[in-house]
Amino acid sequence: MKVKSFAKVNLGLEVLKKREDGYHEIRTLFQTIDLFDVLEFRTGTNEKIILLGDDESVPWNEDNLVFKAAHLLKKRFNISQGIEVQVRKNIPSGKGLGGGSGNAALVLYALNQIWSLKLSKKELIELGKTIGADVPYFLEGGLCLGTERGDKITPLDDLAPLHCLLVLPSFSISTFSVYRDFELTLTSRDKDSKIIKFLADKDIRSLENRLEETIFSQYPQLRDIKNLFQRLGSELTLVSGTGSAVFGIFSDGDEAKRGLNELKENYPSLLRKTLSRESYWNRIGV
Repeated sequence: MKVKSFAKVNLGLEVLKKREDGYHEIRTLFQTIDLFDVLEFRTGTNEKIILLGDDESVPWNEDNLVFKAAHLLKKRFNISQGIEVQVRKNIPSGKGLGGGSGNAALVLYALNQIWSLKLSKKELIELGKTIGADVPYFLEGGLCLGTERGDKITPLDDLAPLHCLLVLPSFSISTFSVYRDFELTLTSRDKDSKIIKFLADKDIRSLENRLEETIFSQYPQLRDIKNLFQRLGSELTLVSGTGSAVFGIFSDGDEAKRGLNELKENYPSLLRKTLSRESYWNRIGV
């Protein structure tokens, strides 16, 4: 069995408070884009979970979310059959695009079928929450509101397809360091929510990532990329989540292509499109 595991961008991100469990209460907008990894599953003759991947920068061991997802199902439901998971990576890690979380979600989805577990989507989402805060989103896809740790997912009506231009710097960013430094600045406590406004008017242009100023203080070159996107006419440009990827949203495909031609002279860049929830699920199968 083969499945595609798609990436996401955060069209907006607001930090509300520090939780008693040590995590942060957030409000975010997840959006699928058509950049994907491919996961291939083969059942084994022994009981082992074997994980293989083609990206040497990723640890293909028991700390990997793919392994954790397979191990969770195997242990929870006392599955004796072994499984081999081979991952072909296209989504770079540490960029805020959800590659690892999406991989884990698609492991839950695929092994639910391979092992005939008959778990509902709700049950898979609850299992996903124990693996990582972004994992539940990838069991919905499309445009979704994420609240609490980002793992309470509310599907929203999809926007019309948009062009998503990505700059992918060579470095990764530590989520821990971003939230640590954000706690020191407390820059967004009393601001009005741009996401709540978006839910009313569906206008993406005013959305923001309130962790950006903290990220820019650590990596000022990302601010330069954002400024360039704005000069190129992007309707929305943000750092995605707490990663190093900066994206620009364009409704006009020709403008997006012109932007790509300019950006790729100086930065690793990709042009992709947003995916509706229906397209997401229609394209998961290989």
